[in-house]
Amino acid sequence: MAGSTEPLTRVAVARQAWPIILANAAVPAVGLVDTAVIGHYGSATELGALALGALLFNFVYWSFGFLRMGTTGFVAQAVGAGDEPEVRATLARGVLLSVGLGVALMLLQWPVTALYFGLMDGSDVVESVAGEYFRARIWGAPAALALFACSGLLIGLGRSRELLFVQLLLNGLNAGLDVWFAGALGMGARGIGLGTAIAEWLTCVVAIVVVLRVLRARHRGPTPFLQWARIADMDRVRQALAANGDILVRTLCLLLAFGWFANAGARFGDVTLAANHILLQLVSFSAFFLDGFAFVAEAQVGAAWGARDGRRFRRAVRLTSELAAGTALVLAALIALLGNAAVAALTTLPAVREIAAAHLPWSALYVLLSVAAFQLDGVFIGTTHTREMRNASMASLAVFLICAWPLAAWFGNHGLWAAFVVFVVARALVLLPCYRRMPQALA
Repeated sequence: MAGSTEPLTRVAVARQAWPIILANAAVPAVGLVDTAVIGHYGSATELGALALGALLFNFVYWSFGFLRMGTTGFVAQAVGAGDEPEVRATLARGVLLSVGLGVALMLLQWPVTALYFGLMDGSDVVESVAGEYFRARIWGAPAALALFACSGLLIGLGRSRELLFVQLLLNGLNAGLDVWFAGALGMGARGIGLGTAIAEWLTCVVAIVVVLRVLRARHRGPTPFLQWARIADMDRVRQALAANGDILVRTLCLLLAFGWFANAGARFGDVTLAANHILLQLVSFSAFFLDGFAFVAEAQVGAAWGARDGRRFRRAVRLTSELAAGTALVLAALIALLGNAAVAALTTLPAVREIAAAHLPWSALYVLLSVAAFQLDGVFIGTTHTREMRNASMASLAVFLICAWPLAAWFGNHGLWAAFVVFVVARALVLLPCYRRMPQALA
C-alpha cells in the first residue's frame, strides 16, 4: 500500500501493480466491445460514427481526467504525511466537483454536439449516427465523472483489488448491455450509448459503497468522518483548482493531438477513419496496460513525496519504470505478430481490415516508445508537479502539429502515424529535464 514502511521491491511493485494493470487493461475493453458489436452487427458508416462519437467522449471525459489524477496525487501525499482527514476531504471535493460537472454536461449536450460536428470532416450520415450515440450516452456523465474521483482515491491508497473489482463490474455490465441494445434489439450506435450510460450509473453506486467501506475501515479517533470545514478550506480548494487547471490544459493538449489525428484520418475517407479507430483500440489497450505501472508510481512516488523520503522516491521510479519498459516491449511484439488477428476479431469489413493491416507496424512502434511518457506522467501526478506537465504537453502538441501537417500531405496516413509517434516521444523528452531536478527537493 502507498505509505507503507514495507521495503519497496520488484515483487512488492508487481503485487500492487497486477490488479491495477488488469483494471486498466479492462478500460479500453469497453471501447473494444463497442467496436466489436458494431463491427459485426453494423456497417462501415456505423463504425465510423462510433469512432467520431467515441472521440467526442474522449474530449468530454478525458478533459476532466484531473478528477482522477488530482485525487490520486493529493491522496497519496496525504497518506505519506499521515493526514487521514485530508484523504477523505480530497475524495469529497472530487465527488462534489464531478457531480456538478456531469450535470453541466447533460445540460450543454446540444451546443456541445453542434460545435463538435461543425469542426469535424465526417460525412453527414456518419455525423448523424454519431450524434444519436452521444445523446444516449451523455446521461451517464455524472456517474462516469464520479467514478474518476473514486478510482483516484483507490489508486492513491494502493487499493488495487477494489479498483479491479469496480472496473470489471463496469466492463461486464457495459458488454452485456451493449450486446442487448445494439445487437439483440438492433438499436445500433444509439444502443451502444444507452448501454454504456446505464452501466456507468450502476457501477457508480457500487463504487461509492466500496470507497466508503475502505475509508471507514481507516477511520480512527474521535474526529468526524467528514470535516466540512476542511473540505471547504479555501487554501486547499485553491491548491486543488490550480492543479486541476494545469492537468486540464495538459489533457486538452493531448486530446487536441488525438482529435487532429482522427480528423486527418477522416479526410482520407470513412474506411481509413474506421481503420485508424481499430488501431487506436489496440494502442489504447496497450497504453492503459502500461499505465498500470504509472499508477503504481503515482501512489508510491506521491507517498514518498508526502513523507519527504528521497530514497524511496528514487527507488519507486526505478522499479516501476523497469517493469513498465519490459511490458512495453512484449506488447509491441504482440501487436506486430498478432495484430492482424486482433483486427479480424474487431471487424468483418474487408476494406477496413486491409487499411488497418498496412498500418499495424506504426501502432506497435507507438506502444514501444510511449512507455517513457506514461511513467513520467505517473511521477508528475504523484508529486502534483502539474505546471510542468502542462508546459510539456503544450510543447509536444506544437511539435506534433508541425510534423503532422507536411508528413500527412506527403505520405498520407503513413505520414500521419509517423507524426503521432513523434508526438509521444516529444512528451517524454520535454518532461525529462524537469524530472531530473525533483530529487534535489527531497535532499
